[in-house]
Formats: sequence, C-alpha cells, structure tokens
Amino acid sequence: MHMKNSSKPYQTGVAANFINEKLAGGFASFSLDELIAKTGLSVIAAKNQLLRLGDRVTRVSPRHQYFLIITPEHRSFGAPPVDWWLGDYMQWLGHPYYLGLQSAAMTFGSSQQAIQETQVMTDIPRREIIIGRIRIRFFMKTGIEKSLVQQLPGAYAPLKVSTPETTSFDLVRYAHYLGGIERAAETILPMLPSLKAKAFKQVLDAEREITTAQRFGYILEAMGAASLAQEVRDWLPAKLPNILLSVHVDGDKLATANPTWCVINNAGYSL
Repeated sequence: MHMKNSSKPYQTGVAANFINEKLAGGFASFSLDELIAKTGLSVIAAKNQLLRLGDRVTRVSPRHQYFLIITPEHRSFGAPPVDWWLGDYMQWLGHPYYLGLQSAAMTFGSSQQAIQETQVMTDIPRREIIIGRIRIRFFMKTGIEKSLVQQLPGAYAPLKVSTPETTSFDLVRYAHYLGGIERAAETILPMLPSLKAKAFKQVLDAEREITTAQRFGYILEAMGAASLAQEVRDWLPAKLPNILLSVHVDGDKLATANPTWCVINNAGYSL
C-alpha cells in the first residue's frame, strides 16, 4: 500500500511510515527526493523528520541526499549490507558500476585474501565511502559500459558483478592497487575452473588491452592453464612489445623477456 501525497508538512511520523513501507517492499535505501514525492513533506520537514529518526537512517555521503535504512540487527555495523542497497544507490547516481576485483572474486569462490572493503568499478573517480564498519572503494575504468557483467546470484537486491572472466582480467589490470601481481595471481588461481574460453575471448574483444592481455597470458601459462593461455596468444598480434610484468616494482628490468609473451618478470613472480 502506497502512502498518499496529501500528507501535510507538519504531520509527524510520516517519514517513519515511509521507511517502514520501503522495508516491507524489500528496499533498504531511498533518496530525499523520493521521500518528498511520496509523502508531500517539504524539504525542511522531511529533513527534520529524518533527524528525529536517529540511528534508524544514515546518509551514504555528506554530499548526497541519499539515505540507508538501518534495522536493529544491523545497528552495530552502522549500515545494512552493501548488497542490499549499492545497486539502487548507483542507479540513483546515474553512473555505470559493477562489483569487481577481489570482491567479485569472493563471489566466485576465491577467498585467498581477506579484504576489509567492497571494491566497485565505475566510470569516474569517486571518493571511498565509509559508513560504520562498511568501506566501499571505487576504481575508475574507462569504457566500463563494454565490460561483461551479470547479476549477483542470491543477492538481496539487484546487484551487478563482473563475470569470472572480466574479474580475472581486471585483477591483472589493477594488480598494483591490490598488493601486486602475485596477490592478483593468488586470487585468480581458485577461479580457473570457472573461466570459459569462449567467454574469455569476449572479454579480450571488449577490453582491447594488449599489454594487460600479455601479462594475463604469462600468468595463465605459469599456472598451467594452457588452453586459456593459448586463447590469449591467439587473440594477441604476432609481434608484441616488450613490457614489464609489474609497472610499479623496482626489480630486474633488464631480465630477458619471455619469448611467447614478451613479458619481463621484473617482479620475481613465480607460482
């Protein structure tokens, strides 16, 4: 049952009734504009009523009039679980996104490294969000619209997550933000059974990043994933530039490049 828009600005309890209806409908977040549109409250009245709700609601960001509904079981965390509201929040912002990197890898069974943050890909630089015990770290990705994603199975609310193939590719591309190429490889290894050659070629075609593909092929070969490595080599041009395995490591930059991938293992990486 939806609330009528005839509510008067001075009526008390209107915001509380609104968030109860949101929860009943399976939503854990809302914007100030939505609250005003659904209840007829003025901006000032709406903000005042939200203040009176205390720790039942919290803002996602001081810069955004977007709020989370905190139920008693989540009060100690200071916010509902990220998968309850992240998709709705990013839709409200109007920017593409997906759950990615190590956070996505965990959904595919890779939990080699415990992380204390949720990693999200989007199209512009964005400050991290810290709410209670929750921390969301954003990574900018040019051409994110081309990335292959899917809905996260079993999520409380719709939430986009990178496919296993996109996840593994991103882990190599952003390895220097995640602790280095060895940590990225450790995360990819348990995901190998989930990687499909056909889907992997689609990722290569979508991303169009030769140097990342070189590094990925080198790592796949080291892991013994010969068929996937061959898929990468078939996609790459015959002649490749010599590149460093890690661009942010002061290692042996004069080592001999791998003849197949033209990758110089300056990071001392070994599986």
